[in-house]
Amino acid sequence: MKIMYSMLCLVLLFASCKAEPKEDNSANDLFAKNSKTVLKSISDWENETLDYSIFAENAVGLNTFFGAEVDTIMILSEESKAMDKQFLERYDFKFSPNPPQLLQGVNADTNLPDGSVRYYGAWEVTLPATDSTEAKSGTIKVYNSLDFDENGKIIYQQGYGDYSGIMNYLNE
Repeated sequence: MKIMYSMLCLVLLFASCKAEPKEDNSANDLFAKNSKTVLKSISDWENETLDYSIFAENAVGLNTFFGAEVDTIMILSEESKAMDKQFLERYDFKFSPNPPQLLQGVNADTNLPDGSVRYYGAWEVTLPATDSTEAKSGTIKVYNSLDFDENGKIIYQQGYGDYSGIMNYLNE
């Protein structure tokens, strides 16, 4: 009987020493890294210093403007860069009043975190004063979603908010 109790104790001892599977934090690590890229992009717009190196060569943006004639825009195209330049020359952008609420995205097929980044917040857009007009500002609440390639570059970007509405308001 003593041998049986000894064997049972040994079995319980070995079973309790079994290594626990290591938790996979790779999606959390990717999210943290990619969140820094998203915050840099926001800061770049605020400081009027766009850095296109954060985008993959084939990065696309979903065109969510009302009446858009094309569904997606090649972010690194000369046309897209020229439009960005026009916006920065005409308007000032500030993320306000709080920092963005960053959320971890999930893979659409698995519903598991994948390192993509979503954010909610508000952009304050200002049309600066001129010799004949006063400055005019408006705030637009936005939801943005950004997916990243294996090199940590933005590959897909989509933003939702009443962009047409803010432009109409500022330019009326």
